[in-house]
Amino acid sequence: MKVCTDAVLFGAMSPVKRDDIVLDIGAGTGLLSLMAAQLGAARVTAVELTQPGYAEARINFNNSPWAHRLEAVHQAIQDFAGSADCRYDLIICNPPFFENHSKTANPLRKLARHNDQLPFAELIECAGQLLSGQGLFYLLLPVHAVEKFAAAALAAGFYLIRRTDFRGYSHNDANVSALTFSRAAAMPVETLLTLYESHRVYTKAGERYLSPFLLRFSKN
Repeated sequence: MKVCTDAVLFGAMSPVKRDDIVLDIGAGTGLLSLMAAQLGAARVTAVELTQPGYAEARINFNNSPWAHRLEAVHQAIQDFAGSADCRYDLIICNPPFFENHSKTANPLRKLARHNDQLPFAELIECAGQLLSGQGLFYLLLPVHAVEKFAAAALAAGFYLIRRTDFRGYSHNDANVSALTFSRAAAMPVETLLTLYESHRVYTKAGERYLSPFLLRFSKN
């Protein structure tokens, strides 16, 4: 799976507090874990089901400035949740979300995009087992899946406290949402972020979030 701008923006907006203990579910090649470490997380555990993703995450972690704070685990999150003795301050996830959708012939792409191996109910259950009492659960979903996921999360005791919809241009509809859940109820904050002013020209908001992570903004 290629790195997409939505995923980078999602990682850049992660509600990571300095010294947080973070879990990245379905970490793939470790993009979100690396960004969490750059944002100041004390320790990040990246759980990835596929062998190629796990292997690449390990390489990426070892070649990063934060190797001592990053750990890759090759395991299904359901099995990890059943044996883990740690509780996390923040859980981040860019989950597979297609249900009953036409399948790609590529088995790794299928796993990354379709939730056969990680249905929403099981993802929420794992988050409930692994999140600390005051922790946050942060994930990226397509707009069309938000209502269904939020209802299932609420039934499990998770309240949607922040929603940021992403759209490419001001004339576009939003296509994905960054969602933050907490066990503590609060009035939800909803915002809309437009990424581009024109072709390859970022809005001020887009640039503010992405500039620490993209080389195109480097001053060196």
